[in-house]
Amino acid sequence: MGDDLRMDMRRLSPGQQEAVRKRVMAALLDGMTSGEAQRVFGVSEGSIRNWRNRFAEKGADGLDSGRPGRRAGEKTKLTPSQAEALVESLTVFTPEDLNLGGLLWTLRKVAELARRLFGVTYTEQGMGKVLRRMGFTFQRPDRRAIEADPEAMRVWVTQTYPQLAARAKREGAIILFGDQVGVRSDHLSGRTWGRKGQTPTVARSGKRLSLNAMSTISPRGDLNFTLFKGRFATEQLLDFLARLLGQHTQKIHLILDGHPVHRSQAVAAWVAEHADQIELHFLPPYAPHLNPDELVNADLKRTLTDQIITSRDQMHTAVRSFFHRVQKLPDRVRGYFQGPHTAYASTN
Repeated sequence: MGDDLRMDMRRLSPGQQEAVRKRVMAALLDGMTSGEAQRVFGVSEGSIRNWRNRFAEKGADGLDSGRPGRRAGEKTKLTPSQAEALVESLTVFTPEDLNLGGLLWTLRKVAELARRLFGVTYTEQGMGKVLRRMGFTFQRPDRRAIEADPEAMRVWVTQTYPQLAARAKREGAIILFGDQVGVRSDHLSGRTWGRKGQTPTVARSGKRLSLNAMSTISPRGDLNFTLFKGRFATEQLLDFLARLLGQHTQKIHLILDGHPVHRSQAVAAWVAEHADQIELHFLPPYAPHLNPDELVNADLKRTLTDQIITSRDQMHTAVRSFFHRVQKLPDRVRGYFQGPHTAYASTN
């Protein structure tokens, strides 16, 4: 991209600069590549590299404009070794483990832990500064089912999948991860700006419109999908599998979760009849975070969150447009294999 197409950040106000930085970083975290971000947002490679470093060091706060740094010689109530010990406790234990109650760490609980461990007193605001300085950010947690088996997940990541990947390579086969997702017109997540103490109101259609989809993605950047109304059943899965065979000349190793439809006798019989073209493999129970296609589903829902959908045709068009757009961005698809829990499957 020529320099004349690049945004001159110096011409923007501090607030506008901050907005650009955060928009670009949000896109990168959603799987957009650095090259795509340069083209879409008109920013330079050097700027993106700088913003990545700032985000890695301080999280979202590192992208803010005009935030004063820590003054030279400023004293803290915790020694460096005590601060390290405190944040280590947050990564190893839940509040319940330390008799503070619940599963989520809040500033109040962290401040109380510091008081109990080291006899120091912090306001919640002061503790927030300590945590940000130590590289912590306030995040939505990665939810896991209590039934999940850590050993089964470890074996899948370190043994089962590497063996499957090696086998697929010998066979000249392709590995696909698949999943189904349901979306609704009344789904609303995410955040918006509003006056402090006044929860914003967002008008949505009173109609409850729904649509289901199934997709597969590969580490090399392929994406296939189908849309269907009604509940997910054997008929829909078999139709999609037949389409996959027509779209891939290589043998397919398809990785799915343990949904009853995936393991049904009818599906097993169909796959056995096409054993030279496709095999099914199943993730450990209660381990959706190991499936890169789950990130596609999350991306789809985030995309629909900010749209007003009032008809089935509009819902169908919005979902299909999302999949078609991502289909044309293999780098973005490969980005789904770069998450903290999916990177194990990034090569095939």
